[in-house]
Amino acid sequence: MSYRVTLIPGDGTGPELVEAASRVLEATGVPLEWEVQEAGEGVIAREGTPLPERVLDSIRRNGVALKGPITTPVGTGFRSVNVALRQSLGLYANLRPARTIPGVRTRYEQVDLVIVRENMEDLYAGIEHEVIPDVACESIKVITRPASERIVRFAFEYARRNGRRKVTAVHKANIMKLTDGLFLKVAQEVAREYPDIAFEDRIVDNMCMQLVQKPELYDVLVLPNLYGDIVSDLASGLVGGLGVAPGANIGERWAVFEPVHGSAPKYAGQNVANPTATILSGALMLRHLGEVEAAERVERAVREVIGEGRYVTRDLKPAPDDPSAVGTREMAEAIAARVRS
Repeated sequence: MSYRVTLIPGDGTGPELVEAASRVLEATGVPLEWEVQEAGEGVIAREGTPLPERVLDSIRRNGVALKGPITTPVGTGFRSVNVALRQSLGLYANLRPARTIPGVRTRYEQVDLVIVRENMEDLYAGIEHEVIPDVACESIKVITRPASERIVRFAFEYARRNGRRKVTAVHKANIMKLTDGLFLKVAQEVAREYPDIAFEDRIVDNMCMQLVQKPELYDVLVLPNLYGDIVSDLASGLVGGLGVAPGANIGERWAVFEPVHGSAPKYAGQNVANPTATILSGALMLRHLGEVEAAERVERAVREVIGEGRYVTRDLKPAPDDPSAVGTREMAEAIAARVRS
């Protein structure tokens, strides 16, 4: 059986990164058919939107997509293409693993976290308006039982399926007693259905401090939308930054896998962008498709190549002007060769 995957190159360095990731994924031997769909700034002039309906239709047909970074246009179109994708396809769960990679500069060792973020509601959903023009604005925070239960259950199912030991619900229920209070109450209720997985909760500001002090104490974190956006970037920082942090947006029927860093247009076409996050996002896609052994080979190859430090882009070298740094393509080729071996 082959898997048909929507491939969205994106903007800036996106096409180079997606090409690198697809080359590595093909090296696994998993039969993948790519259906390329252009989206982003480059299609606005032709189609009037950075996210044409044909892109959504392709994802609905194929079930999965691998996507490069897309530049959100200023002053026109969607507030965020990523938000539009999530809302249109019901991609309610944002999955952000953060794991230490030997060879990546960081202050921490042995970090292995998974951030599960609710994608559809909370303050980050953007329900806001002016109360008094140019004087006062209001943003409305919506937390519901169905969405909270769905994301917490996703976190526990992920933990059980992947042999994780603990789920921590992160909230501000001490102050936001109704909204975050409901999220916490639902998390406690769902946790009782998973006696094999340890459960605890943390207030979000304390959680940020503890992640900086002792990240090794934590495993899977589940959070409402806005906290999840912030804490997932913090977790990425613990392991070296967004350049090595994969991401996924998953719903009941469809899923989109992508790096969470920007499109870096000033580096477009220069063959210098670090492909790690995009390649690891592809590994998340393989896991989603049930190709766990292939995903593990990709992840292991990435860790080995970066750990050896020879065939890596300049940002992964001790000094950014290191003449031994290789390009995006060359690093991907080294990882692909390790996948095949």
